[in-house]
Amino acid sequence: METVLAEDVLHRFLLERAGVRGVIVRLGAAWREVAGRAEYPAPLLDLLGQTLAASALLTGNIKFDGALSVELKSKGALRLLFAECTDAGRLRGLARWDEALPEPLSLSELPQAIMAITIGQAERGQRYQGLVDLGHPELATALENYFQQSEQLPARFVLAANGQNAVGLMLQKLPGEGGHDTEHDEDGWPRVEQLTATLGRDELLNTSPEEVLYRLYHEEVVRLFKPRPLVFGCSCSRERVEAMLRSLGREEIEATLASQNGMIEVTCEFCARQYTFDRVDAEHLLSGGTAASSTVQ
Repeated sequence: METVLAEDVLHRFLLERAGVRGVIVRLGAAWREVAGRAEYPAPLLDLLGQTLAASALLTGNIKFDGALSVELKSKGALRLLFAECTDAGRLRGLARWDEALPEPLSLSELPQAIMAITIGQAERGQRYQGLVDLGHPELATALENYFQQSEQLPARFVLAANGQNAVGLMLQKLPGEGGHDTEHDEDGWPRVEQLTATLGRDELLNTSPEEVLYRLYHEEVVRLFKPRPLVFGCSCSRERVEAMLRSLGREEIEATLASQNGMIEVTCEFCARQYTFDRVDAEHLLSGGTAASSTVQ
């Protein structure tokens, strides 16, 4: 009988004796919804899946209001990579590219590349943003370096993706020396690192989170917390689209209406939802009111 692995779930756990906390994420349907939005080349599909899993991992041990996003921009063939996880566990992501991408797709070789991790709500002006050093070719190593620099604490990431699943494991050494057991454990973090180094990409992709933790850390004291469900979800809304149109100004809105037979159609790149506005809607928007036309799925 074929075993069906649980998908779209985030598990937090604690390796008590070693003094290490962790998060493990396995995405299925949510990732396939993102991956199916475009014909992504294989190396970009892998990187986008890793980034989406990472965005969920990064929410595991923090409390925040709004969304956490990982965004990459460069002047090369890969123009944009974006992944987001909200405080409610809703995921979305996309990538834009112009031409054939190099294989392997190395972050350190992307021209004028910038990666930022942003937490909070832009609408309320409550945001924290940190820049990730892209001197490393792989996303996992870049994130490890980011935590070492920003929090002065070591972290370990293992990320993998294919067309069906995107998975990730994050470990962080807790502040202070050793673990939380009655006996001081100086070798806790090095031991956990060695155990984690035995985890292969295929094993992570094809094994349930609980089984991964058991195989790696069955000799540790593992406390597994209640799983948190994840789901594909877009934060687009008619109100946000209206705000975007207002920012364009009357001249550009009038020009768009004239060129599109009196209708403006805006399609969300993340979820393909369509928002339509006619001339009456546009006038309401420009005068500070709220448009009333329909939104099409």
